[in-house]
Amino acid sequence: MTYYLNYDGRRVDFEIPSGWNVLSCQDCAKVPAAEDVPGVIERALDDPIGSPPLEKLALPGMKVALLFDDMQRVTPNDLAIPAVLNRLNKAGVPDERVTAICARGSHPKPSQEQLEKKVGKEVLRRLHGRIEIHDSQSSENVFIGRTSRGTVVETNRFVAEADIVIGIGTCMPHPYSGFGGGCKIFMPGVSSYRTIGEHHYTWLRNKSCKLSVLDGNLFYEEIVEIARLGGLVFKLDFLLNEADRVVAAYAGDPVEEHRKAAEHASSLFEVAIPKQADIVITSAAPLEIGVQATKSLLNSRVAVKAGGTIIWAAAQRNAGPLMSLVEQMAAAKSANEYHQRLLRGDIPDSIKPFGISFFMLGVPFKELSEQYRVINVTEGLTKEQVELMNFGYAASIDEAIHRVSSDMPKADVTILPSGGMIIPVIG
Repeated sequence: MTYYLNYDGRRVDFEIPSGWNVLSCQDCAKVPAAEDVPGVIERALDDPIGSPPLEKLALPGMKVALLFDDMQRVTPNDLAIPAVLNRLNKAGVPDERVTAICARGSHPKPSQEQLEKKVGKEVLRRLHGRIEIHDSQSSENVFIGRTSRGTVVETNRFVAEADIVIGIGTCMPHPYSGFGGGCKIFMPGVSSYRTIGEHHYTWLRNKSCKLSVLDGNLFYEEIVEIARLGGLVFKLDFLLNEADRVVAAYAGDPVEEHRKAAEHASSLFEVAIPKQADIVITSAAPLEIGVQATKSLLNSRVAVKAGGTIIWAAAQRNAGPLMSLVEQMAAAKSANEYHQRLLRGDIPDSIKPFGISFFMLGVPFKELSEQYRVINVTEGLTKEQVELMNFGYAASIDEAIHRVSSDMPKADVTILPSGGMIIPVIG
């Protein structure tokens, strides 16, 4: 029987040895895209969850901070932002009282061309001179308090000065916060470098922080507390299918609407697996750009036995930034040592521009190399570069399978064709 992975925009077929027993090869659901995205947006804004509609929530003359996500998401901000502005106008808030902020956290700064493509011509015209790109390292970020656990909370000055804070983003599975979207538009979106670091480094290895889990997830719970402290009161979240097309939209209270969006996402992306496998074969698709490509590797931990093997197909076409991380990983003897360096603030200038969520990956990557056998199928990295991470290298899926089968002629196997979106559920 022939199996497949989605890889670098194409389908790659392969066969497995006769002694391997496939537990699951199910892909995430193929969900049709919405035909009328503007209509989907309007209906979500007409019937918000846990909140009055924007027309009643905002008051005449209020100063508004409107947060939208960065280039690592394909949220239709060109359609969403005008819809939100129109609602604010009805509430007596003119466009001139709105500042839109690209909530990039500590991700790389988008170019002006990228930003213009992200928001569209209408937004550029209506908010001319009032579209900002958040700088997590700016000296103008404002201290607004501490969380109940002691984390310092600093945010963008336009957010701190606003009367009301509104966000636009996308809900998708996340290996630490359970699901992206919701309050993540605020933290890390418009939080300071210090706040992001204190939060991420604290909860990075906490066992409560895991894929598709919100309740009791400390990574997620502190994000919510920070966003509440910062005044985020309304959020519009999109749900996208495996082809990055809009399926649905949810609006309202940032926590309540996000829970509904997460429930919907679970129904689309969960794949039931009878038990953990000896071998997991996974692809980074459809999140194959930059740091997003690593989510599939982190998610695969759910599906594999301790000490098992992960064959991870990730093209890494934009591998340049990854090399600085690879070098830092190679310099650290263990995950513990790497984590301690982060906690001390011992972060080389060469990797700081790529963001905290990028270089903190050294910790789980080191853990993966210590706890599993990982073989990276990639075209963007050389054999020597992959081996610096203590991963094995293969130029193709067939090569990786042949190598593993020579050591493991009999094994239970799970295949995750679109590992960047699939939520493996055991049982």
